[in-house]
Amino acid sequence: MKKLKFISLFILIFSLCLAVCACHTKKNDNTTNNTEIKTEKQFEVLPTMYDFSNAKNQVWVGTFQLIWNDLIDNIIEHPIKFVNYPSKIADNLNKRAFSTDDISENAYYKKWGLVSPQLKTEIENGIKEKFNETSDILNNFNWAPAPDKYILYAMLKKDFEFLEKFNKLKDDKFNGSIGNVKYFGIDDNTSYKQRHSVRILFYNSPQDYAVMLTSKQGDNVYLYRTDDDKTLNEYYKDLNNKTSKNIEYMGENDKFKAPMLDFKTEREFPELSDKPIEKSKFIISEAIETIQFKMDEAGVKLKSEAAMIVEKACIIHEPVKPKLLYFNDKFIIFISENGKKPYFAMKITDAKSLQK
Repeated sequence: MKKLKFISLFILIFSLCLAVCACHTKKNDNTTNNTEIKTEKQFEVLPTMYDFSNAKNQVWVGTFQLIWNDLIDNIIEHPIKFVNYPSKIADNLNKRAFSTDDISENAYYKKWGLVSPQLKTEIENGIKEKFNETSDILNNFNWAPAPDKYILYAMLKKDFEFLEKFNKLKDDKFNGSIGNVKYFGIDDNTSYKQRHSVRILFYNSPQDYAVMLTSKQGDNVYLYRTDDDKTLNEYYKDLNNKTSKNIEYMGENDKFKAPMLDFKTEREFPELSDKPIEKSKFIISEAIETIQFKMDEAGVKLKSEAAMIVEKACIIHEPVKPKLLYFNDKFIIFISENGKKPYFAMKITDAKSLQK
């Protein structure tokens, strides 16, 4: 009997030990996974080309800049600075490096005004009429009217075909990828017309070169290969500085390939939200940008939306601190008659000795 009790006790203790070990292992596994999630950064939508990112893939479209420009021009009426909150993103957006002057009128739609169901309908009808498009983000907002609550909206849309359709090439690796990716470009079976639609901007080395792909609609795609780690704006400056003035097209033995791209992404901007704007009564309560992009052997399709809600900030009054007018230290007394010169003056540093 004693032996049976001992065996039962041993089994119970052993089971408890296994349970503790299992929980500990699971906790460690969760910690590892959480760390990987926090440190991994694959893709980032950049608000401007001046912003630096460590993400493996970075993308910028001028849509968010368009509504920022409208925010400055039509609501705040001066560059955006946040109270007690320095913002590099806001500083870069204030540079207004992109505007409607940099793109044709038929490629964008923008609207701003007081939030209302009528304005939502107007925007929906506007993008339907201009682009035959629907919005992916307008239904995310509360359109109930409110005093001093504005929305700023923009859509940028571009569809164009390359001057000559390129060949689909054999799938291959990209930057040491495990799997293969799809490519288009120019190989031995490419016609003269296809080769003539690619301009070589410069070729300094096998690691430093750039080309320009022309289109039927007049849009140009620039592809720049480099090992430098810079902002998009700095890359663009380098591209212009390196580009040769002499026009050079692909020779009969030259080859070209680029990966096909097809993605949809979005970014919200909490770093710009819920912060009082200097010299104004407003805050940005919501801000979002979406990007849908496709590039293949035939051409490019781009659709991007940006929207921002700006509303009157709730003013939080600081509690009024009571004034403690205590004369319980050194003080002076003056006494005068009807505003005349004082007829009595006294400095007091020891009130105790002056009391009976």
